[in-house]
Amino acid sequence: MSLIRRVGLADIFTVAKPLIGNVHCLPFPGTPAHTGQSMAEIIDRAVSDSIAYAEGGMDGLLIENHGDIPFLKPGEIGPETVATMTAIVAEIKRHVDLPFGIDLLANYPLGGLAVAKATGGRFVRANQWVNAYVSNEGFMEGESARVLRYRKMIDAADIAVFADVHVKHGSHALVGDKAVSEQARDVEFYSADVAIATGNHTGDSIPVSEIENIRKGTTLSVIGGSGVTAANAVQLMPLLDGAIVGSSLKRDGVWWNEVELSRVKALVEVVRGLR
Repeated sequence: MSLIRRVGLADIFTVAKPLIGNVHCLPFPGTPAHTGQSMAEIIDRAVSDSIAYAEGGMDGLLIENHGDIPFLKPGEIGPETVATMTAIVAEIKRHVDLPFGIDLLANYPLGGLAVAKATGGRFVRANQWVNAYVSNEGFMEGESARVLRYRKMIDAADIAVFADVHVKHGSHALVGDKAVSEQARDVEFYSADVAIATGNHTGDSIPVSEIENIRKGTTLSVIGGSGVTAANAVQLMPLLDGAIVGSSLKRDGVWWNEVELSRVKALVEVVRGLR
């Protein structure tokens, strides 16, 4: 139950079990891995990957600054990151007509909301919505209270929050006395709209037990956040309400490579048979 009206998958997508292509942007200017690429080059790559997802039959996009490794904590991320993402998204919209969301790393859904509000985004991803854990970036706290107040302030109640339950890339010893089902209950209680199940690292398959335990704790839709492939979709997608997919659709299955249309089509064909 929530006092806040939820935005469900059916409010955003027109199909059951939507597939959301993860656009892993090249490193933004000023980040350690940036090697001098111009904004035009960064935008062109994001647009190209987005077009491949659309042509392959994906149902939506999640646009992410995944090239900015190592990631800053939310309070350290500057306006240049928000500005760069906004420029990228505005250009993607000129070429691709799919519902899209924003993921600003690490765990900056507040900035993601600003981008989504300015560009017509339908959702943001929150890597740590409630409770806390030790991430690659250090101690990471849930952002729900700040983000929901900001969403109210900018009149963005129609922008959904997709929240990781047991987020990858970190240690959950701080909440080790809380079962995954309890963490899922917390995500729902703190008014997320959709719950995300992930593996331990980017591209890792989601353990079936993880999905089952999340389901025990929440009535929210549960989507996959990592590791779905054309090979394991028959096993995982019947347990999920949708999936964010990136690494398995890239050349050689490596997240920083470009999207391959043939891989996208293969996954879409499998999932269409499961709807």
